[in-house]
Amino acid sequence: MSYNLLLDNLTNPALLFFVLGILAVYLKSDLEIPPNSSKFISLYLLFAIGFKGGQELSHESFNSEIAWSMLFGVGISVFIPLYTFFILKKRLNIYNAGAIAAAYGSVSAVTFVTAVTYLEAQQLNVHGYMVAIMALMESPAIIVGLLMISLFDKEEVSDIKKRTVIKHSFTNGSVLLILGSLLIGFVANAKQAEGIKPFTNDLFKGFLAIFLLDMGITSGKKLKAFFSFGVFPFLFAFLIPLINGSFFAWASAFVTDDITNRFMFAILAASASYIAVPAAMKISVPKANPGLFLPMALAITFPVNITIGMPLYFFIAQTT
Repeated sequence: MSYNLLLDNLTNPALLFFVLGILAVYLKSDLEIPPNSSKFISLYLLFAIGFKGGQELSHESFNSEIAWSMLFGVGISVFIPLYTFFILKKRLNIYNAGAIAAAYGSVSAVTFVTAVTYLEAQQLNVHGYMVAIMALMESPAIIVGLLMISLFDKEEVSDIKKRTVIKHSFTNGSVLLILGSLLIGFVANAKQAEGIKPFTNDLFKGFLAIFLLDMGITSGKKLKAFFSFGVFPFLFAFLIPLINGSFFAWASAFVTDDITNRFMFAILAASASYIAVPAAMKISVPKANPGLFLPMALAITFPVNITIGMPLYFFIAQTT
């Protein structure tokens, strides 16, 4: 593995702003991003990556590789929550096990966006259909996590509540925005897209850095309480993404030879949702503890992926 590549990633301004956010909490600084601004930046990132992906997708010719890639992505989001649920169930109650399994089977759009930036630093571009695959992978993991809880829960769960969460997993704001932006980017011609290019491209990295600063502040506030749960959640949040990412960086060779696609499949498999899944679990599984699965995804898995994970997955995609 190239140590220069690892060093470049560790000194990436976006990552350093994330670290600054954590540091601000431990220094008891009053630094914060206003909630409305944070929400706007989140929406902007989803909009920009969706629109750019749609533009890229409009230049693609649909073929068997794209079809198999989509099926592969959905398969990942079903397989990961199934196997992780049984690992988690041995140490945690079924509500927390199901919620965490769903989070790790689903994807993090911000990790995806950070990975796109990482590839751009290597002078590589992501294929537009990978954005569609990311959006497709949000819902299956939520549904699988819910079904596993239902199967092992001795208490009755309302059918109405089940239907509500399944509907929510498909109409979740982040899923809807990225799919909608993807579609708009797909139908817009190059001349029309050029008009908003300064907004979707030129401002992107700056907004990403500010968003990661906010994520760092949020993570720093949750870390102290998280460690009260013992060492198991920490080890799971540290090791499982590296295992998933490494395995699917290798396994993706069966559906695509493209290094960028294989790297992005690894990122999608390794990332954990801290937006869509918590929102869905809040509706359907109020007994699941967000003070457990949120810090796991946000404060442990996310930094592991953008420091150790990305160079590792890129190395595997290049060499296997």
